[in-house]
Amino acid sequence: MTTALVTDSTAYLSPELVDAHGIGVVPLHVVVGGQERREGVDIGPGEVAEALRTFTPVSTSRPAPQAFLDVYQDLADKGADAIVSVHISADMSSTLGSAQLAANSSPVPVTVVDSRSMGMAMGYAVLAGAELASRGGSAQDVADLVRARCDAATVVFYVDTLEHLRRGGRIGKANALLGSALAIKPILGLRDGAIVPLERVRTSSRAIARLEDLAVEAASGTDSVDVAVHHLDSLERADKLAERLRSRVDGLEELVVVELGAVVGAHVGPGTLAIAISPRA
Repeated sequence: MTTALVTDSTAYLSPELVDAHGIGVVPLHVVVGGQERREGVDIGPGEVAEALRTFTPVSTSRPAPQAFLDVYQDLADKGADAIVSVHISADMSSTLGSAQLAANSSPVPVTVVDSRSMGMAMGYAVLAGAELASRGGSAQDVADLVRARCDAATVVFYVDTLEHLRRGGRIGKANALLGSALAIKPILGLRDGAIVPLERVRTSSRAIARLEDLAVEAASGTDSVDVAVHHLDSLERADKLAERLRSRVDGLEELVVVELGAVVGAHVGPGTLAIAISPRA
């Protein structure tokens, strides 16, 4: 049996990694000023950041089931006997539903996995699954590993404003912070696939310092961990944060700086910093 991996564009895996591991990627859609575009294909994070700054309407939408079916068919044509399809948290997007509908018509069996996450917290899990698949792992074993890696991951992030999350309806329990949003810089996290408030800090510098501490705490006690620093239109701050984490995280295997794409960027806004901590064991 040959098992192939599929994910969506919110994993933010580089084209080089996707090609190297033979991973299928289905782009989510972004609607900017009434024009629908595919993330990573027709639109990038810079265009979304500029649209948000100029108050151009921005929204997101899931791909149609046919987009998943096309990828499943292509992988089957290339020799895959089974597919594990891993996607952004169902609490954040209805993408999973499209994947499940497509799985029903796939020419090979498809196991659809709700990552309960996003970004490289999901991306690292997909890469781990792809590596196991390349060693002959069964679809069940691959899916179990992906779920375990996603469950073990921690995501913490800082946003300059909660307004973009509010507009997109993704604010979840962080809604409780809105009343004092002008006076605080919120630190948020993902828990069981949903956004939750973690702490309130008075300045952006203190918020970023606290974000760093939370990431170090999340990585402590692990022998081997991968870390990703995400940002939207804030590369300098992300690079500096990554360098500090490089010297503070024990057991660090890989550390990457990855810009958030158009879909997640549309909901969090420019200036966002996020850290994904993904233990390997």
